[in-house]
Amino acid sequence: MLEPQAIVNHRYQLERQLGQNAGRETWLAKDLQKENELVVVKLLAFGGNVQWEDLKLFEREANVLKALDHPRIPKYRDYFSIDDRSLWFGLVQEYIQGESLREYIAKGHKFTELQVKKIAIAILEILIYLHELSPQVLHRDIKPSNLILTGTEGEERNIYLVDFGAVQDKASTEGKSFTVVGTYGYAPMEQYGGRAVAASDLYALGATLIFLLTGISPAELPQDDDARILFSDRTSASHDLVEWIQTLVEPLLKKRYASAQMALEALVHPKSKRQSPPVQVVPSIQPVTKKSIRNYAPENTNIQVKESEHNLQILIPSKILSAIFMLGIISLITLFFGTTFLPYLLITSISPIVVVILLTIVGLILFKLLHLLTTSKFEINGQEVILSRYIFGKCYWRDQQTYSGSIYVEPNWTMMRNRYNNNLFGWLVWLSNEKNDDNSLKSNVKIHIQDDTYLISANELRPTEVMWLMELITNFKNSRSLI
Repeated sequence: MLEPQAIVNHRYQLERQLGQNAGRETWLAKDLQKENELVVVKLLAFGGNVQWEDLKLFEREANVLKALDHPRIPKYRDYFSIDDRSLWFGLVQEYIQGESLREYIAKGHKFTELQVKKIAIAILEILIYLHELSPQVLHRDIKPSNLILTGTEGEERNIYLVDFGAVQDKASTEGKSFTVVGTYGYAPMEQYGGRAVAASDLYALGATLIFLLTGISPAELPQDDDARILFSDRTSASHDLVEWIQTLVEPLLKKRYASAQMALEALVHPKSKRQSPPVQVVPSIQPVTKKSIRNYAPENTNIQVKESEHNLQILIPSKILSAIFMLGIISLITLFFGTTFLPYLLITSISPIVVVILLTIVGLILFKLLHLLTTSKFEINGQEVILSRYIFGKCYWRDQQTYSGSIYVEPNWTMMRNRYNNNLFGWLVWLSNEKNDDNSLKSNVKIHIQDDTYLISANELRPTEVMWLMELITNFKNSRSLI
């Protein structure tokens, strides 16, 4: 058991304990090699309740912090291990002198709407930095106790994001097991399934802002039938702010803002004020520019994008392997039924209804194969919008229009009300498809060109690919004044 004044790693003198939880201890300490500078030392005792998954999260926190460089994220200082009767791992970082937002609320402090907006903008600026890193960094545990407010009333105040113990580096998560992290009431449902994305951090931010406005933990607030947090009757905040926060905490991932940058723009320029000249909500916030938006492709996507100053080209390859697999399954089924029922069919007359059913099945199979073998190409420039379909390099369909109006994109979701859909067929469909975080199936991007509507791909896309392509097309249009 560690005690105050103990010296760890021959350098850090423990002053007082800041927190303790199942083999983990957090201490305020003096760095004896840096003129007694105050630092935070997080210690993990390996063994007992602390297993390899906990140690991997701890090491990941150290590696991520070492790579971060943001003025409102505590600086990484050191990482060490001690083998003294028990194995300890230590992480040292900059000490931020201030109080958490949770402590402010516990003392009875009431945050005004303007203060809440300032806090929201400051956190969004941090999230934009984290989410635009390559690889992307997700915090996964934003909550009032992990947000430190420095300074006093009348002074310049800053908000710091601390405790990266649940951080996720998106470069190494695909296909691996996961540890459930986050705090109940602040973590969205998809995070409990190990599928955290940038919008998951936005949900946690929204839940935090609800706590600041109401003084009530989101977990203790009522919810409607769609699991939306009901809080508007507990605050006197403006309709614009309440509506913006409700978008952040939408249970369905696709209904939230796709990025922190989009959320920031919506907060600074609410819908009700977009028709008038832009007015900054908070004077200290610099205008948001389109050039600061960067798009990163989802992991393991085979979609190819070429972008230049005046041209955007998106190529969505065919699914040849899926077509081969489908043909193999059909061949096995045909062989089985053919050897079983062919002798019977040869000696009996076939009903016309059976013939119609068989021809319909064959037609549906050929239609599905056509889609699987199709490569889709979407191109947009200052003069034309072109959407084409190819099979083995041969174009079989093409729509080309002169650009003379706006282009609008939106997601096209294939929804299921629940996992099993109350019947065997629905269960089989659900089981055989890649699911979104809310059990909706694969999806597509719907493009409105003048009076016509198209799907960007002949085949369905992953939900992350849909959101990426939508943001890519929207940013291209906006930055080149096409709308």
